[in-house]
Amino acid sequence: MKVLNQTYVMSNGVTIPQIGFGTWQVKSGEEAYHSVLLALKNGYRHIDTAHAYQNERSVGEAVRASGIPRDEIFVTSKLPSHVKDYQGTLDHFEETMANLGLAVLDLYLIHAPWPWHEIGKDCKDGNVEAWKAMVQLYHDKRIRAIGVSNFAPADIDYIVKHTGFVPHANQIAFFIGIDQKETLDYCKTHNILVEAYSPLAIGFALKNGEIQKMADKYGVTAAQICIRYCIEKETLPLPKTTKEHRMIENASVDFTISKEDMKVLEAIKGDPRRWD
Repeated sequence: MKVLNQTYVMSNGVTIPQIGFGTWQVKSGEEAYHSVLLALKNGYRHIDTAHAYQNERSVGEAVRASGIPRDEIFVTSKLPSHVKDYQGTLDHFEETMANLGLAVLDLYLIHAPWPWHEIGKDCKDGNVEAWKAMVQLYHDKRIRAIGVSNFAPADIDYIVKHTGFVPHANQIAFFIGIDQKETLDYCKTHNILVEAYSPLAIGFALKNGEIQKMADKYGVTAAQICIRYCIEKETLPLPKTTKEHRMIENASVDFTISKEDMKVLEAIKGDPRRWD
């Protein structure tokens, strides 16, 4: 599983493993703790969590219990989507660090440009205040890299215009069918790493006939095609599972999809919930 040893380099020179282990919807306690331990045991060195996942404490416990040197594990967490002020950002960061039990965080993201319960709300100025606090934490060396999540180009432009600081990463929903080309192109232009969450389209991609046909052609699973697709698009996939054999499968993507076959996959469009 060579992909687990490969990295991207962010604009500030910080390296980040090319594939990460996602923990969204992984329950706090035994489930999150053992899932992260299993992922680390099987070679993952990039763990993604968030305050909103309510499993930071379990993730931190697993990282510390793994026996792996701290500087060999890349840990990401996220500021709650509703926090849109300077002091609130500082306070929630301290809460996250207490939960994780870590001295330094590798990557910290604004979870969304608006509260999840008010999607689309104009929080531009609040994002600027939160971003200013994160920039300060970065300069204070409490965080090795900072970024955003679910931000469109206009959202990023606004915080950069008012702070002069370009995010190192943008974590977005990215998978076959929903390629977010405008955001991907924007991020590449501005040297912002794109992280791809839900690379399996929350499981719906595994039921798609075209994707399965492509998997058969390469002698791999539909999940492996989906994850490799993200890497071919120069994004960083964050697959999630609690099953060890799936963790191993998800990281066994040391193959290349041809340009012609990538075009076939890129032609798949639309809501994956309505795929056949």
